[in-house]
Amino acid sequence: MAKSIRLDPLGTDTAIKTNDNLLSGLLKSQLNVLQECGGRGMCSTCHVYIKEGMESLSPLNRREKRTLEVITTCKLNSRLACQARVIGEGVVVELPSGMYLSQIDDVESLIGRRAQQNILHPISGKILVEEGKLITRSMISQLENTKGEVTQYLANTSDAV
Repeated sequence: MAKSIRLDPLGTDTAIKTNDNLLSGLLKSQLNVLQECGGRGMCSTCHVYIKEGMESLSPLNRREKRTLEVITTCKLNSRLACQARVIGEGVVVELPSGMYLSQIDDVESLIGRRAQQNILHPISGKILVEEGKLITRSMISQLENTKGEVTQYLANTSDAV
């Protein structure tokens, strides 16, 4: 049986099969949510805030707890959409603001432009470039290094908890 979840601030509802994860519903709604680690609960790219209905989700597992500990924008109502399974009604989800570095195809093209929104680290969720800041060549080098480190980290990480 499907459960309805609300997506804020869009104000739209979407249905998710009971015991499916939030990520499936967010992707079905064509929201800009990533799954950099392939839904293994090891990155911050599907990090969401639960505004209501935390009790209608599966409990946090060990991997999710460990990942949330390193996300700098984590709050008490944070969950990883790939790990949170919907078991009841009344869930209201809000996406953190910003854009993950892994969403940027051509980092070099940003030189000399102002960040349209915060650029976030895919593992920690840390703000790498603040919204409105001018992006310099040295920032680009740091962003490219970070992108490479993240790719290597995810490639070398096993599924062992």
